[in-house]
Amino acid sequence: MKNQQLKTVIEYEEIKPSEIGDPFKELEEFAKQNPTVLSFTRNGNLKSQNYVGIIQTKLGFVLEILPKISDEEDKDKSKAVLLRMLKTLRDSPFRNYQMANLKIEKLPIFEIFIKMFLDELGILIRKGIKNDYVLQEENLPYLKGKLKISEHIIKNLIHKEKFFVEYNEYMQNRVENQIIKTTLLFLQKKTKRFQKLIRKYLFVFDDVDEIYDVKSAFAKISLDRTIKYYENVLIFCKIFLLNRSFSPYKGDSVAFALLFDMNRLFEDYVGSYFKKHYKNVVLQHREYHLLRQGGEKFFNLRPDIYMEDENIILDTKWKIIKEEKDISQDDLYQMFTYAMRYNSHKVYLIYPKIQDLKIDDFEFCGTDNKKLYIRFFDVDGDFEREDLIRLN
Repeated sequence: MKNQQLKTVIEYEEIKPSEIGDPFKELEEFAKQNPTVLSFTRNGNLKSQNYVGIIQTKLGFVLEILPKISDEEDKDKSKAVLLRMLKTLRDSPFRNYQMANLKIEKLPIFEIFIKMFLDELGILIRKGIKNDYVLQEENLPYLKGKLKISEHIIKNLIHKEKFFVEYNEYMQNRVENQIIKTTLLFLQKKTKRFQKLIRKYLFVFDDVDEIYDVKSAFAKISLDRTIKYYENVLIFCKIFLLNRSFSPYKGDSVAFALLFDMNRLFEDYVGSYFKKHYKNVVLQHREYHLLRQGGEKFFNLRPDIYMEDENIILDTKWKIIKEEKDISQDDLYQMFTYAMRYNSHKVYLIYPKIQDLKIDDFEFCGTDNKKLYIRFFDVDGDFEREDLIRLN
């Protein structure tokens, strides 16, 4: 990108107009349309909370937002944590990616995603580009396939030596390959770092057409078992070509945005940890409702984590808790509802560990010894450790 500026911030860090100049106006417009992603401070600055990723303005400025994982700002560590958390994000192309092979120290997030796509595409190419029979219509000097009589009469009234025909040809120019080539051409304009690799892969797709109606092209995709290995690459293509962020945003005030809701990232990350280290864990349990009217039920309860054997409920919240009063009443009411509806004597609120903090256990008033526990999960901790978080 020519003359591109890049600014990396941590959640809750203020973004000042003086630091970025003209692109700040574009970010202001984005904030007005998406106040949950970027919010205004009292002094007219902007800050992000609960959303991470990248926002690229039309002037070429890139804002990179990383998760807050401690009181000490270590952007390389925050970036590494974000990538580890993406590995557990449901319905994403990151789950099968080998993050260990990725050197992140000097790469902006957008470049990391480009590298992920190119790595996945390299695997696909080694497995083999899928050919298919593609319907062709041409005016040829010889008869091939089926003669299209009406078109033949119109086009060859004078040129009796030609035949307007329709035939199937086994070739690479199928819609999935067209989408991949179009993505490569798109990224070629967005990065300087991977030009050599992009040119190499474009050569592989040299006989494939570029597409211009991207939405229609995606609608034509049919991922049967013979082409299932294309799936991850095509998800990346959709992200880049359709600007398909994992967290939707409003308006067109910026050129590109790829955003992740930290509430969902944290929920999936902690959920994956419990699935790995505990038995009979159900994520997003949906058996119970809050209300009933006649034979119809309303307000399905969906605790993040349900440990069936012990009838324990755990719910995650990506909120910075520095003292007991930071816990919201809404969170407490929600946990009380879970405790009563599930008849659970142990419910847990799990927050990210930002600093060393211990909060004594609570007992819900007017209940038969139903208790609420507050625990903190270290997202920078060793995911393989069974004692990363203690429930007792």
